Amino acid sequence: MSVGLLAVVDDILSAALKASAKAAGVVIDDAAVTPQYVQGITPARELPVVGKIALGSLANKFLVIIPAALLLTAFAPFVLPYLLIIGGAYLCFEGAEKVLEWFGVQHGHGEEESRDEKRLVLGAVRTDLILSTEIMLISLAGLDAGMGIWMTLAVLSVIALLMTGVVYGAVALLVKIDDIGLRMAQSGTAHVVRTGNRIVNSMPAVFRFISILGTVAMLWVGGHLVLVNLAEVGVHFGADILHGIEHALEPLGAVVVWIGDTLFSAIAGLVLGLAIVGVVLLIARMLGKKPNFHEGEESPADVHV
Repeated sequence: MSVGLLAVVDDILSAALKASAKAAGVVIDDAAVTPQYVQGITPARELPVVGKIALGSLANKFLVIIPAALLLTAFAPFVLPYLLIIGGAYLCFEGAEKVLEWFGVQHGHGEEESRDEKRLVLGAVRTDLILSTEIMLISLAGLDAGMGIWMTLAVLSVIALLMTGVVYGAVALLVKIDDIGLRMAQSGTAHVVRTGNRIVNSMPAVFRFISILGTVAMLWVGGHLVLVNLAEVGVHFGADILHGIEHALEPLGAVVVWIGDTLFSAIAGLVLGLAIVGVVLLIARMLGKKPNFHEGEESPADVHV
């Protein structure tokens, strides 16, 4: 019996690793997006906030995504593309808002409220829901068609735990690496002190880069989701351009193809996101709500309409 159990566990782990490998790109995007939600809070609360977001991510996967994906795949697979279009559009909206903030345009509540821990966690978990949905659906699509429901559930559960651990382990390391550098800088060894000072001094630039990368990741993942899933429901224009770019760049290698795909998806995501922001602002104006505009603000903050 133990040999049979070990064989089943081995099959589950092998299937989970194989299926999750196809979602590696979205995992990287998820890890790049999340640290920006931790910015602006006190260092003592950084790891607890990451922990709350990780728990929210697990809840997303086990309470919402996996049950919904299995039910929809079995009974209403035609609904999945529409859900992914909506999720992708939301990512484009968030990404476009953050791009506007780079140019000093911010609407919503003030800085004090935007740093509220509960609000930051809810915003991060909401974004994670979309990214995790894509991760789990890509993984589900990579499983063998003949796999039984219980085996599928076990494999998806392993993937959910694995991906959450990888993403939020990386995020926790990123947000605390400056503290590690500070402790090194306070040690008594000269070369360790120098290394620690370099780490501490480089972290503002690192986090600026991560913030920009996270915003771009929102736009390219969101844009790609919308383009690909619009094609699934019969609107092929954007996906045809995307495939044309991929075909034209194919002789130059996989990396160039990926760059071209990402660039077009991000541009499409930004255009769509700006359009959605415009609609939201128009509706707000019609309802008598005026956005607040702040000039000269450089660091992105979580935006709430």
